[in-house]
Amino acid sequence: MLEPAYQADVVIVGAGVAGLSAAHRLTSAGMTVAVLEGAPCVGGRMATEKVDGFRLDRIGQLLSTAYPELRLTPGLDGLVLRPFAPAVLLHGDGRHHRVDAPAGAGSARGALHAVRALASAPRGAVPGSASAAGARGARGVAPLGGAVDQARLGAALSRLANMPVERLLARPELPAGQSLATRGLPARTIDGFLRPLLAALLCDPALTTSSRCADLALRSFASGRLCVPEGGAEMLPELLAQALPTGTVHTGVRVTSVATTSVTTAEHGEIQCRAVLLATDARAAAELLPGLRVPDFHPVTVVHHTTDEPPRTGAALLLDADRGGPVAHTTVISEVDPSRAPAGRVLVSSTVLGNPPPDLDTAVRTHLARLYGTPTHRWETLAVHHTREAVPSMRPPHDLRRPVRLLAGLYVCGDHRDTSTVQGALHSAHRASTAILTDLGAHRADPTPTAQAA
Repeated sequence: MLEPAYQADVVIVGAGVAGLSAAHRLTSAGMTVAVLEGAPCVGGRMATEKVDGFRLDRIGQLLSTAYPELRLTPGLDGLVLRPFAPAVLLHGDGRHHRVDAPAGAGSARGALHAVRALASAPRGAVPGSASAAGARGARGVAPLGGAVDQARLGAALSRLANMPVERLLARPELPAGQSLATRGLPARTIDGFLRPLLAALLCDPALTTSSRCADLALRSFASGRLCVPEGGAEMLPELLAQALPTGTVHTGVRVTSVATTSVTTAEHGEIQCRAVLLATDARAAAELLPGLRVPDFHPVTVVHHTTDEPPRTGAALLLDADRGGPVAHTTVISEVDPSRAPAGRVLVSSTVLGNPPPDLDTAVRTHLARLYGTPTHRWETLAVHHTREAVPSMRPPHDLRRPVRLLAGLYVCGDHRDTSTVQGALHSAHRASTAILTDLGAHRADPTPTAQAA
């Protein structure tokens, strides 16, 4: 427990991935840090519920192995990423169409391979399954178009994968949905592949997101592999918290006000410090500092089912090219990460973007039956997690590098200051900790790029 007279160089309000990663950089530079979290555990929105041996994420945000901050952030050395394989299965016209992961990060050959639909299957494939789709031959490439269309898409992804970020951010900014029409790609490829893919990556079904943010997301897709953390989303904050010096993180401490040299808590009164870093979500930050802009948010609902027999899609991320139901993307997550389900059980996790339909369970089951080509009426619903303010929106014009230094001694970080991704949260923490160290004279700021892939 904190004593009322506790002193620290920096007090960080919020123990999500942004606050915890900033704490790592500050303690590594010799700063004394106190991380205060009002909830009983760390992680914020990156939470994982445990139910009967299952590990169920509350928000199914997708990661990419191309996120630079996953490699640069101290404390994440033990993070294990489980990639989807294949990267994507597209369900369109009643069939599955396989899209493989890049063969080489950032290479033209890899980007081209990323959009090649495969058309081989064993005999006896189940109708509606990925194998049955391949058995139908050339018709299985419909959402991606023909060979020429796929080559054009591959070339476009290759250009993004190899384009300097500064040049990408200098492009004209439009809503992502409008920008897609200017890329010289056929409507079938845009509607059947890019729209459902970007909706999944951005948690934005209407694609109102800034085209620059959308290009960053596609760049990460083309130069890395889509993945999830082994053990659930909570593993990122858990690893960060465990690697901090003992006594750094204090949960169950509610901060009621902040200043440049102190914070006031409901439980322990005033705590003196040299600097304060707000690392909460945007709304909580604005409650402590009236005047901070609160963005709109994209709601996300994650539905978890279990069954005894896994659908025949393997460890793929399944998208609906037809957009014929509420599910934006779904996966047999126990095939991607076996640690998320007990032995012999199957865990299917599905994400609904936007406001869910009134009869959510029935609508999701009906859609999943069509996507997986198997009856779902006997599947058991384990949990339904609805997060109304899950992901900050990034409508144009969007400042990807919003200021993290508000005043000398007062700083803010989080996905609402960068891009609305784990990469954005970690990078904003990197920028904020650098500013704090510079202002406190701890050392010269490390040469953090002004823009990193998000």
